[in-house]
Amino acid sequence: MFTIKEVLQPDSTLEAYQILQNEVGARIIAGGLFLRMSDRLSIDKAIDLSGLGLDKIEEFDDHFQIGAMVTLRNLETNEPLSRYFNGLIQNSVRGILGVQFRNMATIGAPLAVRYGFSDPLTALVALDATVVFENAGTLTLEDYLRDRSIKKDLLKYIIIKKTARKSSWQVLKNSETDFALINVCVTRLDNDVRIAVGARPKFAELAKKAMNRLIDSDWSNEVLEEAAKLAAEELQFGDNRLASAEYRKDMCRTLVLRALKEVRDAD
Repeated sequence: MFTIKEVLQPDSTLEAYQILQNEVGARIIAGGLFLRMSDRLSIDKAIDLSGLGLDKIEEFDDHFQIGAMVTLRNLETNEPLSRYFNGLIQNSVRGILGVQFRNMATIGAPLAVRYGFSDPLTALVALDATVVFENAGTLTLEDYLRDRSIKKDLLKYIIIKKTARKSSWQVLKNSETDFALINVCVTRLDNDVRIAVGARPKFAELAKKAMNRLIDSDWSNEVLEEAAKLAAEELQFGDNRLASAEYRKDMCRTLVLRALKEVRDAD
């Protein structure tokens, strides 16, 4: 059960940001799923973003611009996006709970809050996506995840460059629509390889030692096995109700190796 004392509907993202900064007890309402999962939550001022045009996926010559209010279902069914990166965006969201949930959940929430369990967050890190905030401006998603100084800002857009990147999406779950025990995404454009590992249960992080091992390599099975081992060793893993740190580390090596081979064999 939740209680909202006042709903505010700003006319611009700037006004929404100012309310968030200046009004005590103000909270952003996007898909609103956290309300349904909260017990006895009371919100003094709810900022409704539904009228600000942030629910669009726009295609430009060299990039896609995804509004923070775009639902996971919108991402899953967007045809222009599906033609890029071997359908990576669609693959990363279609297994998240059910269609009803994906029709309500927005892409902006897991990014802004840095949810460790988020599947699309891992895919976006692997794609070197950038995020646009009302106050902080434009920065890479990777930088935002690390920069804890950015607080109470308003996420507006996610930008994905159009490239010929090949990708592989790997995720381990107890059931098809459960939260991930661990997820892995590998993307490759020529000699530029990105290996992102998420749900550790921390948010997605790049395995940079593993990535460096692949630069100018022959991508032989032996090299890929070395890179997968490096990824599992350099990243930190933790325990939660879904899996232990040790299990996640073991599965990281397996999934990274599988993803690397898939990307290699796609060329």
